[in-house]
Parts: sequence; structure tokens; C-alpha cells
Amino acid sequence: MPLDLSQCRELFGAVQQAAASLGVSDVEATLGAHCAALTRFANNTIHQNVAEQDRWISVRVAVDQQTARATTNRFDPDSIRSAVEQAFALARSSAPNSDLLPLNENSLISETKRFDSATASATPAHRGRAVAEAIRIVESAGQTAAGIYSTGQSIEAIFNSAGVSAWHAETMAQFSITAMAGDSSGWAKASAVSHTAIDSVELARSASEKARLSNDPQEIAPGRYTVILEPAAVLDLVGQMFGDFSATSVNDSRSFLTDRLGAKLFGDNIHISDDVAHPLQAGVPFDGEGVPRRKLTLVDAGVPRELAYSRSSAHRDGVEPTGHGFPLPNEVGEAPLNIVIAGGSTSVDEMIASTDRGILVTRLWYIREVEPYDKIMTGMTRDGTFLIENGCVTRGLRNFRFNQGIIELLNNVEALSPAVRASGEETFDMVVPAMKVRNFNFTEVTRF
Repeated sequence: MPLDLSQCRELFGAVQQAAASLGVSDVEATLGAHCAALTRFANNTIHQNVAEQDRWISVRVAVDQQTARATTNRFDPDSIRSAVEQAFALARSSAPNSDLLPLNENSLISETKRFDSATASATPAHRGRAVAEAIRIVESAGQTAAGIYSTGQSIEAIFNSAGVSAWHAETMAQFSITAMAGDSSGWAKASAVSHTAIDSVELARSASEKARLSNDPQEIAPGRYTVILEPAAVLDLVGQMFGDFSATSVNDSRSFLTDRLGAKLFGDNIHISDDVAHPLQAGVPFDGEGVPRRKLTLVDAGVPRELAYSRSSAHRDGVEPTGHGFPLPNEVGEAPLNIVIAGGSTSVDEMIASTDRGILVTRLWYIREVEPYDKIMTGMTRDGTFLIENGCVTRGLRNFRFNQGIIELLNNVEALSPAVRASGEETFDMVVPAMKVRNFNFTEVTRF
């Protein structure tokens, strides 16, 4: 079972005691634990149930502008003392860092409730019933189902000798299914804090219908098309840019926002925030130094406005930290992790009905960066790519490779659906809408 708050405090007491014996007064400990279980299925059969438990304590010491970290998954006094001694030895052997700040002092962190008891205690039998229902849907259509259903719980805590004391517990469920036919496939995926928010039957129906509709896929010429990107496709493509909303990345000239903050980059209908408290979000409400996460307005009416700041980058720029720093020491700095792209009121069906000729995209994969300053990305469509003619989906299509700039894409958004929590495979889960986008650049047809 994950650690409760009192256990975490007791463990940090052991860390402080070990540090004091070495003459170290500045010490920080990050503690984590998780229990996760997964049911995997393929060929219309459940073939694996696995479960794992893990826990760790990561100790950072700071002495004379030197800092280092050591981690262990053993909680006995000797192991904790050994981790502290390793961190101390590593710190003493590292070069002094003149920019190293004192430990973060105690901050008030708002509680974010993301724990569902039923999800935490879900059994293989519970997951098996949901998977069996999903398989029946796909199998009845003469298709083959494969996927996973996972449930679990985790905690993350941080304590330091300057008074920081923060603890967060969370549950998470995830269901993914691919329906495979002779020459086509369909896919659907969802995640949620509570397993009751995941409808495995509806996801199976969606995947099966996509496999059916994309049967005997036809090839059309690559080029620029109006596309309707379902939320998972938006997530995995647009999600590639959010590491650039980092003050460290901008300062190092590694971000496409370098010299562009406050300039109009995207369309008027693009509004993006980072909001850990959003009801569809997940994650801890504090960062790697125990600073509370603050809501950020990343993009307002197409204009990038705010960046994520760690304590170090905030001190450098003379601003307040936003609570998005990673545990020290690190070379990355910070990043927003609770992305919310504001949606609109146009459903995907309405987008399709308003399109004379275009392409509906279920998901994208194998996405890689081609050009960093304009955020041009390449990748491929998969598991449900469709031709739209005269306001209707008329046939399945062979998949495409694309070369598409994210900046250009977010200037060409014609319609937005209501935002939902979306799951993909190329980046972390976010709250995003579907998008209707003009002039999306497909460069070639793939072989499948």
C-alpha cells in the first residue's frame, strides 16, 4: 500500500537524523509509492494480469553551494542512512553552483482531491468483466480486440528541513482498445481518476466502428487538406510544444518562444492554460521543491503570455516561481504539466457536416520534430483515417505521413469541440478539444 502522511513524516525524521550525524542541516526528501495492476488482452482473450508495487525515497543534501541526490527503495534505518551518506559524498565531489538557492521554505498548498477508493481497490475480476464486455462488442463485428485496462493508486510527498511538508494521493484508471479487421483498424483510449468515468463498452463500440468504416481503405494523393483532428490527435501533435513554455528553455534559446513572448503567434480562438485544479486534470499540486503549482495563462487569444518558472529561473528573472520546477539537480528546469486547451461548441459531427472535402483523423503516432523554431513536426496517421465528402464520411483512407508546423496549425483552426480529457501515446494526458483545421500538410501515403 502507498505511504500515508504520518509514515512519510517518520521517514523524513530518519533522513534528518542521518543528515545531522554528518553535520548537514539542509536536507530534502521526496517520497513516492504506487500500486498498479493491469489486465492485458489480445486475440479477443485476456492473456495477462500483472500487478506491481514500488516505493522510494530520494534524498537531496545542500552544503556550501553544492548539492546532490541519492535514491533508495529500502526504508530501513541503515538504507536511509546510506542514501544520505551517498548524497553527501556526491555533493562534496560536485562543483559549487553559485546559483543554488537555499531550500524552499514552507508554502501553503491547496488540497487537490484525486483519490477514488473503488479505483484503488479494483480487482482483476472487475477489470476482467469490463474487458470481456468490450471484447464481445468487437468480436460480434467479426473483428479482433487487443488492449489494456489498468488501475492503480500512488502518493507523492516532499519534506525539507526548512519546513516544507506536502503530500498527495491519487488514483488512476486507463483503458485502451484496438479493434482489428482484415485491412483496417480502429482505436480508442481514456483515462480518469475514477474508473466509473471510463465506459469500456462505448470505447469498444467506437474502435469497432472505426475499423468497420475504414474497411478496404483507398489511396488519395497527398497534399493540403482540411482535417478534423479528434482530441487524441490534437493531444499528441499540439502537446509537443509545451516543453517550450519553460523560462529555462527560453533563456537558453531552446524554445520557439524565444523573443516571441507577447507576440501574436496563433489564432484568436486559441486559449491555453496550465491548471492543476481543473476537474479533468490529474497530478500533484506542488513541484519538485514543494512550491504550489499556480494556474498559468499560457496563450490568450493566440498570444503567448506566461511561462513556467522554477525557483531558480524565477530568481534569475526577478519574478515569483510558478510551481513547475523539477526536482534538483536537473538541467531541464521546469515545464507546465496540466495543459488545458479551451474548447468551443462545435461537435465533431457538426465539423464533418460543414466540410465539403476533408480528412477525419483518429490519432497520430511516431511524431518527431523537424524544425524547432517553427515547431514543424512529422508523423503518421493510424487506426482510423477517413475521407469526408459533402459533409459525410464516405470511406476509409490509407494512412498519411505529415509535415506540419504547430504554429501554422494553430493559426488555421476553424472550429473547436468542447474540451475533454484525452489520452494518446506520444505525450502526457491533457484536456483538449477536437479541431477542424484548414491546409493541413500531408506529404506522402504510407504502405498500410
